Amino acid sequence: MKWPVLLGLVALLECIVKIPIKKKQALQEIFRVKILTKNFLQAKAYSLSDNSGLYQSFSSHPQRNILNMSMAYISNITTGTPPQQFQVIFDTNSSDLWVLPVYCPSSSCSTNSKFNPSQSSTFQDMRRTINLSFGSGRMSGYLGSDIVWAFGLSTNLSREAMEYGPYDGILGLAYPSFPTDGTSPVFDNLNNRRVISQPVFAFYLSSMVMFGGVDNSYFHRDLKWIPVIQPRYWQIMMNRVSMNGKIIACYHGCQAIVDTGSSLLIGPTDLVSSIQGHINPSPIRDSEQMMSCNDATNLPPVIFTIHCTDFPVSPKYYIQKISKSLCFSSFQGGTENMVPLETWILGDIFLRAYFSVFDQSKNRIGLAPAA
Repeated sequence: MKWPVLLGLVALLECIVKIPIKKKQALQEIFRVKILTKNFLQAKAYSLSDNSGLYQSFSSHPQRNILNMSMAYISNITTGTPPQQFQVIFDTNSSDLWVLPVYCPSSSCSTNSKFNPSQSSTFQDMRRTINLSFGSGRMSGYLGSDIVWAFGLSTNLSREAMEYGPYDGILGLAYPSFPTDGTSPVFDNLNNRRVISQPVFAFYLSSMVMFGGVDNSYFHRDLKWIPVIQPRYWQIMMNRVSMNGKIIACYHGCQAIVDTGSSLLIGPTDLVSSIQGHINPSPIRDSEQMMSCNDATNLPPVIFTIHCTDFPVSPKYYIQKISKSLCFSSFQGGTENMVPLETWILGDIFLRAYFSVFDQSKNRIGLAPAA
């Protein structure tokens, strides 16, 4: 495998490859939030026309502010000869790398950067079709190889997947049991070809992803190591979820997937509704997630106890501002059909609070308070 950007960084950083990441509106959440906003505005039009009280700033520019509440973290990669640049999400819940080609007919591709195979002297068409599903939708296309090894070129995306997302693809960082047959994940290629010194990557979601090692200056105290229960997803056991000393979910233990490709804290819908009741006893109209920012001021942390260690997530992270007066809880339902029945997804809301290390050789995740 060749990856000129990474190889250049290795020489400078002694085998810890650091790649800047930045915030963008979240791939999974933008479509959902747009629909939520549209429905909310239509249902409450009479309230939003009032120029006083809670809704004043929300009514003047609701679309702009509500879209700022859910973020994803992306970085630039290049592929092809000469290099073509794309913005991708680093996703620990998938294994494939895919980008959009120039001839993608889907309307969802219209606003993104696209790969042009005819302008790369090293591109090879592997003459295979692929179909992938991910949290926000699905894609179909075909397999090609270039200097980033084998990757997917999407010719069709579901409308909800990319219509509102200013990204060009996904770079999967899950275990290699998931990639399309005949491909190898980018991270495994880096490790197998000794571009990095050890099979470890880490996220400091404010600004950085690291490959091959850990920079201790990005976190406080010691890393707490948590075993991965099966080398597929980055999936772990969780003891409980509590608030104010009271267990509010995961009463008898449960499982959690640590996922950089998800924005929110996601769990079974009935348990999330119960948690929303603890967080937001006075919801605005019929939305259990929307609340007055004044009511969010004195909320306690939600504590995720994992491998017998408490990991508090303060309202600084799990409450997001839509406007000066209107706030939004970052819990969401939807995992009730997963196996086991109570599975949680600890997305970027959780990971912004904690520096996270993914150690593939020892099947473990390390967590420490982010600096």
